[in-house]
Amino acid sequence: MKYTEKNNTIILKELDSFNIEQILECGQCFRFEKIDNMKYEIIAYGKILNIEQSSNGVKLYPCNENEFKNIWYNYFDLERDYSHVKETITKNDDVMKKACEFAPGIRILNQEPWECLISFIISQNNRIPMIKQVIKNISKMYGNEIENERYMFPTVDELRVSDISGLEKCKSGFRAKYILDAVEKVGSGKIDLENLKNFDTNKIKEELLDIKGVGPKVSDCILLFSFGRCEVFPTDVWIKRIMEHFYFNEETTSIPKIHEKAKMKFGKYAGFAQQYLFHYARTILKK
Repeated sequence: MKYTEKNNTIILKELDSFNIEQILECGQCFRFEKIDNMKYEIIAYGKILNIEQSSNGVKLYPCNENEFKNIWYNYFDLERDYSHVKETITKNDDVMKKACEFAPGIRILNQEPWECLISFIISQNNRIPMIKQVIKNISKMYGNEIENERYMFPTVDELRVSDISGLEKCKSGFRAKYILDAVEKVGSGKIDLENLKNFDTNKIKEELLDIKGVGPKVSDCILLFSFGRCEVFPTDVWIKRIMEHFYFNEETTSIPKIHEKAKMKFGKYAGFAQQYLFHYARTILKK
């Protein structure tokens, strides 16, 4: 990858395995709006970023070199060799090979843990458009305005003034009580999200599962999308069906057995495999 900066715009060239539509539309994040074909607006880490992809490269703006190096380089996981990841997980696996060929530009975003935690609590039994709207509502009610009706996701302290009534006005529904439990446990220091980065995956998961409304699938999403634990394999009903269809001859299979299969086949890159499979099967199996 090469990049240049001009007029508060970063232009990326020779960028491997990067398709902004596939990255944002695969269900791993919710703070984005599609402006046009291959053109999006993202809100993350208190910043608004426009990203536009064409045959001439990828444009990030407004963005200077310092912001690119300190925020977006890591956010888009640009240090990782995705060709190696795909080569590893497709070895002797025709299904995964087709999945990677179907959406070769997917990357795992490195999101801010607090926002990721609340976002995936909200995601339970919810459709993506509604998840996005609830997060937008909460940001508008409790967060600070960045500019032009775009709001930062509220900090733990900012959400401590929230209550069931306020969160329900944001259309969070039954998840309001789970959000408040997360606010209490993180805000009191009982769960230190920043310090959790220093622990092994099982310990982080154990801590996350102590928050009401965080189950195995939600905790795995948080581990994958904000703690960089790429070995986890988030499994909901949809992923379970996908695995049963492709790897268990349509037989009903327990989640522990599915995790065992994912670990055996994909190892430390199981999380990447899950994203390729999800995007592939969501489109192919629906058809």
